[in-house]
Amino acid sequence: LHSDDVMPKNKGKGGKNRRRGKNENESEKRELVFKKDGEEYAQVVKMLGNSNTEAQCFDGVKRLAHIRGKLRKKVWITQGDIVLVSLRDYEDGKCDITMRYSTEEARSLKQYGELPENAKINETEVLGVAEDSDDPDVEFDIDDI
Repeated sequence: LHSDDVMPKNKGKGGKNRRRGKNENESEKRELVFKKDGEEYAQVVKMLGNSNTEAQCFDGVKRLAHIRGKLRKKVWITQGDIVLVSLRDYEDGKCDITMRYSTEEARSLKQYGELPENAKINETEVLGVAEDSDDPDVEFDIDDI
């Protein structure tokens, strides 16, 4: 073997899946961002695909919310998340998601009185859909089976 036909050593940090487990932006404590003019807090009601979501804004209007490119791959937004949207002055039915609040951040927003009391922060139930599907009316008789 000549010293010049040695295969190159891998100097990189691994393939593209390397940062799968690490969610770098979640761990560090960031300052709580309050809404400014032209912004509103909203809760994601439904994911629509194409980085669009249906969001119930806390001013009482349901709008089509679009996830900005800046957040698109870094911040995963799911149903029930509390987000900050910037409203479009030319289209009232649409808005852009500029930020996602973690559960703790949403709780402190509620304590500061920024979010209404009826805002459901626990992510599982959105707009009063409970996870309780225990149906007492269904009875089975062993002889029937």
